[in-house]
Amino acid sequence: MACNDDDNMEELSGEGTVKLTFDNSVGSDDLLLGTSSYTNSQNEVLTISRLNYIVSNFTLTNDMGETFTYPKDDSYFITSEETGETEISLTNVPAGRYVSVTFGIGVDQEKYLQGADGQGTFLAKAEETNMMWAWQAGYKFLNFEGTFTSQSVTEPTNFKVHMGSHGSSLDNYKEVTLNLGTEALVSDEMTPIIHLVADANAILDGANKLSLSEQAVIMVSEEKSPKVAANVSGMFTVDHVHNGTGDTH
Repeated sequence: MACNDDDNMEELSGEGTVKLTFDNSVGSDDLLLGTSSYTNSQNEVLTISRLNYIVSNFTLTNDMGETFTYPKDDSYFITSEETGETEISLTNVPAGRYVSVTFGIGVDQEKYLQGADGQGTFLAKAEETNMMWAWQAGYKFLNFEGTFTSQSVTEPTNFKVHMGSHGSSLDNYKEVTLNLGTEALVSDEMTPIIHLVADANAILDGANKLSLSEQAVIMVSEEKSPKVAANVSGMFTVDHVHNGTGDTH
């Protein structure tokens, strides 16, 4: 449901900005770093201290089936629950009624293979936010950390799930397409906000069930990191679209 109804069928013209807000949750609960505990299906109790991930390569599709692809060099963003940087802005989007959004999770091989010099300012941003191992090892697409206990692990124990592609040998980049449910109206006067929910519970407890009690640190793993990548691609849903004018509405 949209935050406000807008049945205005006047022609939309010009260009506008599309904002996407990533609301991190754990199941039906808000994600609160360091203060709340969450229990997964394997009765592991997690206290989450970090949730950062890379989203990229945005494409918007309108009600006529036409697509707008955001300029690739500008299409890499890090969302961080730690810093509160959970909203991104796509500027100079052609006017229209957009019905779906497609984006990548991580950094695609085409971009990575441009080398360090081809990453622009994004490489420094990733280093500053702990979203790189090292250039040869690659980007961390997901940085998920905290502590946990379980029936077999009774003392709070650190966990780290760092998922990404590893050089060009293991490609964990995924794309997801989400129907918006409500048209996002873009024009020189209209700035829609697309509210997305990212369910952190899906990282370990999605289609693939991964036990921290069995392995509390998952990084360069040919077996488990692709399972994390598949889970992460299923953690996003559209909550609602807010159509309105101005930077905040």
